[in-house]
Amino acid sequence: MAIAPDDERFFRAALALGRRNLGATAPNPAVGALVVRDGVVVGRGWTAAGGRPHAETQALAQAGERARRATLYVTLEPCAHHGKTPPCAEAVVAAGVARVVGGLTDPDDRVAGEGYGLLRRAGIEVEADVLPEEGRRAHRGHILRATEGRPMVTLKIAQTADGQAAGGPHDPRLAITGPAANLRTHVLRAMHDAIMVGIGTALGDDPLMTVRLPGCDRKPLRVVLDARLDLPLRSRLVVGARDFPTLVFCGAEADPARRAALEDEGVEVATCPLADGRLDLRAALGQLGARGVTRVFSEGGPRVGAALIAQGLADEMILFTAPRPLGRKGVEALSLEAREKLADDGAYRIVEQGLLGADRFVHYERK
Repeated sequence: MAIAPDDERFFRAALALGRRNLGATAPNPAVGALVVRDGVVVGRGWTAAGGRPHAETQALAQAGERARRATLYVTLEPCAHHGKTPPCAEAVVAAGVARVVGGLTDPDDRVAGEGYGLLRRAGIEVEADVLPEEGRRAHRGHILRATEGRPMVTLKIAQTADGQAAGGPHDPRLAITGPAANLRTHVLRAMHDAIMVGIGTALGDDPLMTVRLPGCDRKPLRVVLDARLDLPLRSRLVVGARDFPTLVFCGAEADPARRAALEDEGVEVATCPLADGRLDLRAALGQLGARGVTRVFSEGGPRVGAALIAQGLADEMILFTAPRPLGRKGVEALSLEAREKLADDGAYRIVEQGLLGADRFVHYERK
């Protein structure tokens, strides 16, 4: 669908606004909104942390009387149902907006076109589903939670120049990437509701799985896939569980005493079905979706990464490659099958690539 240059410019600005709280608005989508009158922006809004207030109501409140006869640019269809707040579509009508340039029709059954329908019945001119590819990318987590009952997953893997993610069993932990790539990783963590690893990574790296950016107070849910509850009580994940929310998925046969010990330290433990002796990833993601999680950042290591790719659950994939090889046999960052799937034009496409310091990155998106 063709879009006028000014409409595209303002709509892209609304998309940028929506990204401001990406990773902090669950269970609601991170929406951006602009109110424009006579070519001048008179109101801006984006979904607040925790999901409310919504972007549209904030932009309209800032615009005040200047919203009358103005155009509203909003990155997702305004809601039409009564929840904890009144419908945004009704607020748009009450504000006297003349025209709405909107993003994707919301797949949520409570909206599903009714928001745009309400606006049209009120006599407002509506252009819907503009820039659909950009809209799907911006709201992928919300879309997947509404249509598949699971959050979107961004998989991050770091490898040496010869494709290794770690050294041998007795090697010290590898510091693969440099400061610029590490900083990007923290930014990506902040843009997701949850950070997920497998027990292999938890045991091998003893990670913190926190966002460590100056001035950024984000605390994504830390998720560990641990079928047998092998996570040590003195690990940094357990020690910090009272300060940073931590969830461990285990199998039904996990030791009840281990479960009680972890829970005593402030860790939440949830039972998840097994598939071929390992935790069922789709079931675990379904439980996260039921909790309201819309975006998961997986740093789970080679086995979890390969499984996510094989099962079509890695919606985005960011591969960091350092310039130096390990020079000996270690742990392969990705299986041959995973690499072949990433290279398959029918499965993934490259949306961005470049350098972060000396490290190369490639950002894939599942088709």
